[in-house]
Amino acid sequence: MPDNTISEGIRSWPSEDRPREKLLKKGPGALSNSELLAILLRTGSKGDSAVNLAHRIVKKFGTFRNMSHTDVRDWRGLKGIGPAKLAHIMAALEIGRRFREDEALSVKQKINSAQDVVDILLPHLRDLKTEIIKIVHLNSDNRIIDIQDATSGTVNQAMPIVREIIHAALQKFAAAIICAHNHPGGSIAPSAADQKFTRNLVAAGKLMGVRITDHIIIGGDAFYSFANDGRLEQA
Repeated sequence: MPDNTISEGIRSWPSEDRPREKLLKKGPGALSNSELLAILLRTGSKGDSAVNLAHRIVKKFGTFRNMSHTDVRDWRGLKGIGPAKLAHIMAALEIGRRFREDEALSVKQKINSAQDVVDILLPHLRDLKTEIIKIVHLNSDNRIIDIQDATSGTVNQAMPIVREIIHAALQKFAAAIICAHNHPGGSIAPSAADQKFTRNLVAAGKLMGVRITDHIIIGGDAFYSFANDGRLEQA
């Protein structure tokens, strides 16, 4: 690979060193993070190649995970990154996050434990800066029908969220649901609001014939399961 201090265009490099050609010849697994990012960027800035620009981005953020939930302000000061390039990067990262959920849905994965749900949802929820509620809809065999966001708020607005969740479950003809949400601060200890929300959700589910299998809290790389802790009914 040419020295990163050289500002000549990628077109002047030997074909085997150009990221796009290298990917097509050897496959995406042969490329470094910087090379993959350079393909998304397509072009660099004046006097700087796309690969050099990608190197600077990777140096700043370290990993794709760290890039995932950044704010536009976090990208300020990176010469050569305008709205178009940033949109390409954000779109690619979101595609990667959604892939795991799509994979689970495509095979109607059976859920046998809280860990099965966490394996699917943790990559999306662990780094979010705001609280998001995900609902996993299950059929009578505990296989995933769908995974949706609950869109009307957080567990602190318990009753509007509960109504929305149960209504969506009935529309999906779900026999059971699992609720999961993130704690942006990283703690997985259930708050008083989490416990009240869980009580209301379980009660509403019983009333409407929808089984609430679990309520999972994700914080960083850890999780808490009301079902595992024996507190689903006593929340």
